[in-house]
Amino acid sequence: MFAQPAEQKMTPTQYINNFKDEAIKEMLMFNIPASITLAQGMLESGNGNSDLAVYANNHFGIKCHQEWNGPTFIKDDDAKDECFRKYSSVLDSYTDHSNFLKSRTRYAELFELQRTDYKGWAKGLKTTGYATDPKYTQRILELIDTYKLYQYDQIDGLPNIPLTANKPIHPETLEPREILRFHFIKYVIVKPGDTFYKIAVDTDKDLWQLYRFNDLEADSKLVVGQKLYLQPKRNRAKEPFHKVKKGETMKSISQLHGIKLKKLYKKNNLKIGEEPKVGDILNLRKNKS
Repeated sequence: MFAQPAEQKMTPTQYINNFKDEAIKEMLMFNIPASITLAQGMLESGNGNSDLAVYANNHFGIKCHQEWNGPTFIKDDDAKDECFRKYSSVLDSYTDHSNFLKSRTRYAELFELQRTDYKGWAKGLKTTGYATDPKYTQRILELIDTYKLYQYDQIDGLPNIPLTANKPIHPETLEPREILRFHFIKYVIVKPGDTFYKIAVDTDKDLWQLYRFNDLEADSKLVVGQKLYLQPKRNRAKEPFHKVKKGETMKSISQLHGIKLKKLYKKNNLKIGEEPKVGDILNLRKNKS
């Protein structure tokens, strides 16, 4: 049995401070309440101190399943020697958690809830089978209420983080930009202070590539927490359909699923510039007949 040295253990407050921005980023992209993501991470990983979290960066207890072809971590759970997903970073675990919920039809009803309805999400995760613990809902809600995690569900963008006054910044001290993947497409998350030029330099891309890959214009504005693709989006998405929610546009749906905007219009017999209505079902893989 692996064990983490006691002096390295994170407290609940430290866990929240370390990962709340990641939970907010995922909320802005996938509409999963940040409070739910944080509470699940805290519960499933023992505040980042479990052997699965320490040695596999897996904060949500996600098992391998048939589609997983990445690194694995074997440990006893409901049965002996069960296979769990292993990630190169905690951020990858957070991203995969969102993709895991979004890609499975049994969780689809949760995405119909308001982003602030953390109680509905907590109940729904139990009834849809995310966990076998009969007290799962209660434990999630206790964490959210105790640590006031619901406050993060109200955030519409990540706050700017000011640099220390008069502190010189040297290129060698800057953190390298993390390149993520979704549906085999490389992308980055827009951070406070980012510009198209800065991202282009950091990722060795031309400005025109960033604009074209993301269906943007030269005067488009970046939003903190936004997904910005570094490669062309796909002709087809991973999921077959998307039910349009309030506030979504063809462009935001295109970014969410990594499908080219023109292809999304074509598959749904819509004219360029036309927007769907709330509740419409959009085809993401096949053309509408």
